[in-house]
Amino acid sequence: MTSHTLNELIAEGVRGRYILVRSDLNVPLDGSTVTDDGRIRASLPVLGKLTDAGARVLVTAHLGRPKGAPEDKYSLKPAVARLAELASFPVSLAEDTVGPSAKEKAAALQDGQVLVLENVRFDPRETSKDESERGAFADELVGLTGENGAFVNDAFGAVHRKHASVYDVATRLPSYLGDLVATEVEVLRKLTTDTQRPYVVVLGGSKVSDKLAVIDNLLGKADTILVGGGMLFTFLAAEGYKVAGSLLEEDQIPIVQDYLKRAADAGTEFVIPTDVVVAARFAADADHETVSADAIEGSSFGAQGIGLDIGPESARAFAEQIKGAKTVFWNGPMGVFEFEPFSAGTRAIAQALTETDAFTVVGGGDSAAAVRTLGFADDQFGHISTGGGASLEYLEGKELPGLSVLDR
Repeated sequence: MTSHTLNELIAEGVRGRYILVRSDLNVPLDGSTVTDDGRIRASLPVLGKLTDAGARVLVTAHLGRPKGAPEDKYSLKPAVARLAELASFPVSLAEDTVGPSAKEKAAALQDGQVLVLENVRFDPRETSKDESERGAFADELVGLTGENGAFVNDAFGAVHRKHASVYDVATRLPSYLGDLVATEVEVLRKLTTDTQRPYVVVLGGSKVSDKLAVIDNLLGKADTILVGGGMLFTFLAAEGYKVAGSLLEEDQIPIVQDYLKRAADAGTEFVIPTDVVVAARFAADADHETVSADAIEGSSFGAQGIGLDIGPESARAFAEQIKGAKTVFWNGPMGVFEFEPFSAGTRAIAQALTETDAFTVVGGGDSAAAVRTLGFADDQFGHISTGGGASLEYLEGKELPGLSVLDR
């Protein structure tokens, strides 16, 4: 069954009704300053549609990984302050999630206004494995909406979680698919069904273990997989190279060797960097040099050398692969892009994506932060996802609970 859409809800009429919206405000912070407001901006269209139609909007969201109790550093205050700056509608924040502040402010909410409830993960029931505990929390959230409420899931970054504010509330209220989530799903379908080829996947990030399932599912589907980031060193080790002090998951080497063998039979080519930027230590001002991928221990730093970026030769080769593609999915930076000396590989990938005619998808999380940090604009890419983990699990072929519960 197809999920009901936001437009259907608005067509039914929302003026004066409480609409519970699960948004994604899980943004990076430097103290109390939002360093990347992409997810906040992405949440605005749905909230704007609902407030324009006269709804009284209650927003649930999380930030970080608090341990089921309030923590100042995980408060939604900075995110909500930024939301209020960007919004064309009134926005306020409750001091709790389902407590006295939430109830009082929800009761006082007027048509066209938004109330954000404090971090749902401050309540341990949000993430509980016990369905009855999650259900009790969901009941309290639903209770804030009165007798004619509805639920809109617009948090793609959370749809892979079976959490109370994502899954259980959808079993208790008429539920609808937010525009942001609908767009994300449509984009991901283009990466898995009738994909235009050549199809190039760029995978980076620190750990290959985080990407194993998606690699497994892409064999035979992607024409080329470009490997960068910290995970590249496990691939180099799988090919018999020494990687000095670089990040290495030794227990994953046999699995990677198996993937390399299977890839050839499946028609997928792995492209692994031929040169690496090696540093004396993990620091922005560390001495560094570029060496061949088979000579990392032969760098000036010997066995203590740490690979922190792909080299320029590899960056050029990756860019050429991207420019020859029809579809490109990128998840994970090529190096420690936060440190300028080790940002060139990631910048080269981003630049190549802006210069190709291919359908390009930047897979959320660190990749999205990287392109913005390096000065690229969102509209230079086909799509920037708001959910890195959800994107990967979709590409792994997993069921996403927050979506499946809407297809009822």
